[in-house]
Amino acid sequence: MANPYYGSGPLRSRPAGNSDEIQLQIDPIHGDLDEHITGLHQKIRKLKGVAQEIETEAKFQNDFITQLQMTLLKAQAGVKNNMRRLNKSIIQSGSNHVLHVVLFALFCFFVVYFLSKFSKR
Repeated sequence: MANPYYGSGPLRSRPAGNSDEIQLQIDPIHGDLDEHITGLHQKIRKLKGVAQEIETEAKFQNDFITQLQMTLLKAQAGVKNNMRRLNKSIIQSGSNHVLHVVLFALFCFFVVYFLSKFSKR
C-alpha cells in the first residue's frame, strides 16, 4: 500500500494545492511532540541565559582591557618623562660622575696592588 505522504515519523509533509506551500499533518500516534517541544523550549531558554551571561562577561572584560590600556598609556608617559629628566641630569652632571668612577677604580687598583705587595713578605 503506497503512502500518499512524504517523510516519516509523527510529522509528514504533503504537497498543497499551491506549489509554494507545504502542509504538515501530525500523526496522533506520536502524541509526545508537545513534551519534546517543551523540552526544546526549556533548553533554548537555558541557552539564551548562557548567551546573556557570555555577553555580560565579554562587556566586562572589554571595559577592563580598555582601562588597562589607559593605565599603560599613563605609565608609559610617566616613564618617558622620567627618562627625559634623567637624561637631562646626566648631561648636566655627567662629567663629574665619570671622574668619580675613574678615581674609585684607580683607588681600588692601588689598594689591591699594595695588599698583594705587602702580603708577599
